[in-house]
Amino acid sequence: MRALRILPGLFAASLLAAGCQQGSEATAETATPAEEPKPLVLVAGATGKTGSLVVAELQRQGYPVRAFVRDTAKAAERLGPEVEAAAGDLKDADSIAAALGGVGAVINAAGASGGGGEDNTPEKVDYEGARNLADAAYAAGVDQYVLVSSRGVTMDDHFLNRMFNNVLIWKRKGEEAVAASGIDYTIVRPGGLGDGEGGQQTIVFEQGDARSEGIFINRADVGRVCVAALKHDAARNKVFEIHAVEGEPQADFGANFEALAGS
Repeated sequence: MRALRILPGLFAASLLAAGCQQGSEATAETATPAEEPKPLVLVAGATGKTGSLVVAELQRQGYPVRAFVRDTAKAAERLGPEVEAAAGDLKDADSIAAALGGVGAVINAAGASGGGGEDNTPEKVDYEGARNLADAAYAAGVDQYVLVSSRGVTMDDHFLNRMFNNVLIWKRKGEEAVAASGIDYTIVRPGGLGDGEGGQQTIVFEQGDARSEGIFINRADVGRVCVAALKHDAARNKVFEIHAVEGEPQADFGANFEALAGS
């Protein structure tokens, strides 16, 4: 329940002065609810193309942000010195636990990169990293976990698996690990990612992972959906795909979350 901030009016003053005398004509101001404080959000993959836009959207909406990064100097350069950075690695459980102090929600936008070497494979990052963060977040009492995954994760013969070390197979295993951790989760599966401006198109929400090619969405809109999921209980414990089409941009995604089937 939200806390109420009561402003004393003339009625309160007269009670103090007259000892609750009946017949007082004093009035009382209407109580107004105070705004709920926004939770501290830990963003994994915060210096990546999508993660940095997630951070920007969180800042735009007034969320306190902590970036979970391997390189704090890179974080300061890319995100700005005002963003708190916690050094760590998704493969290091101790560093994850240390970064979760005071955190109310996590958004995981991390993904394996092509030239990251043996320590940055899809198995290590998209699966084990997602699992490690979920397990640590659940143990720390974090309220919600938002995972950026991908369309096509249920298609084992997808061409991306042949090109990038079974990346979609490992992403699906990461999804399963997050769902099994016990934490409330939201799993977002975007289509092909673009770098255009967000908030310019209609975002389409789907379920079933029935198609993956020729469907696109700007990273900034992925960030908008991820941050919106923190505000709507209807987004919890749901898995869905998103892409963008020409049309009026939604001001709020609450109705889209409501229409989704739960996992």
